[in-house]
Amino acid sequence: MKIGEPSLDQLRIFLAVEEEGTFGGAARRMGRAVSAISYGIAQMEQMLGVTLFLREGSRKPELTDAGRGLLPEARAVADRADALIAKTRSLHAGLESEVGLVVDVMVPGEVTARVLREFRSMFPTVALTLRVEGLGAVAACLLGGESHLGIGGPVIADSPDLERQVIGQVELVPVASPAHPLARAGIKTGESREHLQLILTDRSSLTEGREFSVLSPLSWRLGDLGAKHALLREGIGWGNMPRPMVAADIATGILVELELPEKPGANYTFSAIWRRDTRPGPSTSWLIDAFRNALK
Repeated sequence: MKIGEPSLDQLRIFLAVEEEGTFGGAARRMGRAVSAISYGIAQMEQMLGVTLFLREGSRKPELTDAGRGLLPEARAVADRADALIAKTRSLHAGLESEVGLVVDVMVPGEVTARVLREFRSMFPTVALTLRVEGLGAVAACLLGGESHLGIGGPVIADSPDLERQVIGQVELVPVASPAHPLARAGIKTGESREHLQLILTDRSSLTEGREFSVLSPLSWRLGDLGAKHALLREGIGWGNMPRPMVAADIATGILVELELPEKPGANYTFSAIWRRDTRPGPSTSWLIDAFRNALK
């Protein structure tokens, strides 16, 4: 037996009858005559070679085993068609079909998660690609075309190809294990130079060779902030960390905030960054405002 291909309209009729419970309810929902609904179901049954609803002996059509088995696939096809139509309407309205976002590793993870949860609700048809990078690698993603919008820090070299808006900041604090020699009171100027400092290093060439808040000649350079955090918790070295990332550790005594005379902590300023030859679309502009509000 040759199986035909039901139309999208027939699939929608099938779903409407199942959801409304009657042919009449489906007809009212779709603005059709009951005879048109009945004909659509009959045509679909003929194409597939199965009976979808039991109609005899009951005023309410009941799904057959075959109907129940085909229902998830019919719903999936209709949903995908709805998504296609919604995305096409968005494109005609000027909404981006996709957004590439690169976020500085210093942005608190809960901030990024909260913004993107709201983004998904606001722009369900926009595909998003997220990257988390440090220092100059944020700008490198924009200049290389891998991302459309960056939320980056102050250490990115100024580029004539990039536009930026300051949107917030996070406090960096020097921390170490409670057993670390620098954790005691009365640290003298210069003592920090005698101990291993953990430093976040740039994985791009934009700020290669530049040093940021480095006091000690004894240093380990790490490309991952999570690895730096783990080493500090294990009592290896000292270093600056975003306060939100270590607040729980400080509260529980796993880490302590260091009172160093040099005061190496600072406010790490964030900017929204994009290429000057592009213009942020509606969802990209929404992301800029959302991060600005979240980072206040």
